[in-house]
Amino acid sequence: MKYTHIVFDVDGTLLDTAQCILEALKETLETVSGHAPEIDELRFALGLTSENVLRRLSVKEELIPSIIEMWVKKEEDCLNLIRPFPGIEELISNLKQAGAKLGIVTSRTHSELELVFRPFSLKNFFPVIICADDSPEHKPSPAPLLKYMEKAGAKPSEVLYVGDSAQDMECAKRAGTDSALAVWGTLDRKIEATYYPEHPSGLAPLIQPV
Repeated sequence: MKYTHIVFDVDGTLLDTAQCILEALKETLETVSGHAPEIDELRFALGLTSENVLRRLSVKEELIPSIIEMWVKKEEDCLNLIRPFPGIEELISNLKQAGAKLGIVTSRTHSELELVFRPFSLKNFFPVIICADDSPEHKPSPAPLLKYMEKAGAKPSEVLYVGDSAQDMECAKRAGTDSALAVWGTLDRKIEATYYPEHPSGLAPLIQPV
């Protein structure tokens, strides 16, 4: 099957942000409480909304907004650690030239997305972007991807969702779309998906010729 809409997650899919996210979270927790788990113990945070990460860390609800603000500021201090995955910029350009409709569905808020996209010339390739503040429910709920399809006027059969986590693949499954696990960015290759591209270039043959 071919697809006219290629929709991407951001962290671990378009951008290699893991080191920045986890270092900033660790520093934030150390600032707030005087100690923090080791980086490997914080890897569960990848792919979740900031609010859900802090809830899982048993942060008091009333403290979450201020701690997120601190976390974002610490991410801003380590933007130099973020890079597009090799082959992503070429893939996005080629898909656009071939007539694919590109989108984003991410667990970041719009302001958080703006922060990590700032150093790169990627945002203008994506006319429809769905962030955590666009939907009351978040991945693995299908709501964000359904919101994308509503806004883009897309049918589930036309959409391929590309992500690196079980939450991404479950979101796609529940929304009725096919999925591609970004093997180049995931730590778990046993996640159920429609496709398993090893490199971003593996997505190019899946678009519908126009």
